[in-house]
Amino acid sequence: MEAPAMRQASGTSAVNPGKGVLRPLATAAVKITGGLLAQWQQRNRTATIPHSLTELRKSGNLENFRTIINGNGLDFVGRYPFLDTDIYKTLEGLVYELARDGASELLEERDFYEEAVELIVGAQSANGYLSTYYQNPTTGKEAWSDLTWGHELYNLGHLIQAAVAAKRQLGDDRLLEVARHFADHAFETFGPDGIEQVCGHPEVEMALVELSRETGCPNYLELATLFIDRRGRGLVELNHFPAEYFQDNHPLRELPSVTGHAVRMGYLAAGAADVAAETADTTLFASLERLWQDMVNSKLYITGGLGSRHSDEAIGDRYELPSERSYSETCAAISIMQWGWRMFLATADTRYIDVFETVLYNAYAVGLSLEGTKFFYDNPLQRRGDHEQRSGAETDGDLLRRSWFGCPCCPPNVIRWMSELQDYIAVEKQDSLFIANYATATIRSGTMAVDMKANYPWDGNVLTTVTEAPEGEFMLAFRVPAWAKGATLAVNDEAAVEVGSGWAQVEREWRTGDRVQLVVPMVVSAHISHPHLDATRGSAAVVRGPLVYCAEQQDNETSVDDLIIDSAGVAQARTLDAAAPSLSSTPALGADVVTLTMPVRVAEAADAELYPLLGHSGTDTVFTPGTATLVPYFLWGNRQAQPMRVWLRTY
Repeated sequence: MEAPAMRQASGTSAVNPGKGVLRPLATAAVKITGGLLAQWQQRNRTATIPHSLTELRKSGNLENFRTIINGNGLDFVGRYPFLDTDIYKTLEGLVYELARDGASELLEERDFYEEAVELIVGAQSANGYLSTYYQNPTTGKEAWSDLTWGHELYNLGHLIQAAVAAKRQLGDDRLLEVARHFADHAFETFGPDGIEQVCGHPEVEMALVELSRETGCPNYLELATLFIDRRGRGLVELNHFPAEYFQDNHPLRELPSVTGHAVRMGYLAAGAADVAAETADTTLFASLERLWQDMVNSKLYITGGLGSRHSDEAIGDRYELPSERSYSETCAAISIMQWGWRMFLATADTRYIDVFETVLYNAYAVGLSLEGTKFFYDNPLQRRGDHEQRSGAETDGDLLRRSWFGCPCCPPNVIRWMSELQDYIAVEKQDSLFIANYATATIRSGTMAVDMKANYPWDGNVLTTVTEAPEGEFMLAFRVPAWAKGATLAVNDEAAVEVGSGWAQVEREWRTGDRVQLVVPMVVSAHISHPHLDATRGSAAVVRGPLVYCAEQQDNETSVDDLIIDSAGVAQARTLDAAAPSLSSTPALGADVVTLTMPVRVAEAADAELYPLLGHSGTDTVFTPGTATLVPYFLWGNRQAQPMRVWLRTY
């Protein structure tokens, strides 16, 4: 299918706030050219996207739009009424790929994009409404009749994000016209003179703010603000889960802690951060800062995963963080990064990016298989030998990742986030460039251009070379993660200066060819958990740089449940320097992957009682010297379905 002529694309990044301390760079201003993130984006283009397009066609998502256009009386295809969003999220990722150099080779992707856009345009009702489940007469459902579970506004949110991306990256405003028509209908229905209601699944809030930023129309920001302020007033009609599940038990400004469905919470907070930024609402922003810190201090897994309960995909109580039943939905990981990025833009506080980085390399990355065609929906930190990946409603389940789901929200979400990674590398303000995340990449900020070389996160050496220099003084700032003890910075091979966590800043008149060398030591450390966190008491997790590690059974002769870290080293500074773990590699997981081999003790007590008396093991436990091989957590589950542990026992 021949593509229509496109207008000039702005290249603006996915998040483009009008206010805040920092400004994102245009998408085209950052090109990831090497290292792990480049490998991920290449896998996304060559494997994940083609696979997902096949699954979407097979699942009938496009046919639901075609049914509305043709009026052929066919039933809605799929179990859930919000499956339109899987098309929208996929399109959001596709436009980034179609805007890249070499996109002329993406024939299948271009055809899917054109077909989907044509169907979306054709299926929209005259009044702007668009939701193929409720538009299909065979469902017997009326529009807006079930805001709790119908997710029509959630649909609108993902449509807006795809539409804004298409306009910014391709100069294609066809979806934007559809999105605006639908958003105008929503404003008329739920705006200041409309029905006081909210969607059961927050998401539309941040999309509406972005639509207001793109179009300049204040109605969309006003509607997003109304949705934020209405949340917590008991407006969601309850028929299965309590108000807490929907974050509708307290107004957001008064919410005691992050709560309820994890993805909903992350999306709601991200949208609220957008509203706070655009309206200069300091009280709302202060509440978001409080909620973020509470989450980090008491409800976030060491991997950055959020959500400890399978029953309602919910966050759970403070310190309720079981390893083997960690839900940590992949979509929740993306929502936390969306929230954290917006807080970072508003404040320039590197603490938000420290968490963003943890989530990116662990809770998010683990959701996709090494080959890029299978997915985890939930992400446990421990796998027992008889564990299956299934919910309580299923009679059986896959042993590891699946190629698709009945509710396939995670795969398209993975696609769009992977395509947009360059939007989250660097930011700017006047005469300053701030590099927040590291990869081999080229970066331009006005008249300053740099070439960054980094094999991150496998190694902490980051070399940045100025390729074009501005006139006058200009500041380069590099994030030094909080975990990076002993980091150093050198300019043009001068004596390296030790830098603390936060921003390492160099302001000077630059010349082409100037070099800045940041060295972030990738120290291997062991972390214990808060004393109130019962699930992992008496255990330690091994971390190297931003990567959490785990023990998979196929790499260890001894049962991973019997591997024991010497607690003396953990108690002393929580580092494993004295244990001197050696770095190695596991070719099956990738050539650059760093694995760890470390001395441990092995417990031999196979016949121990389930509940022995305090001070007695039930049998004579024998501890013998041994070694443990650990691999990055995000790579577990790519071989045989065998036991795995992040948290190892301490001795």
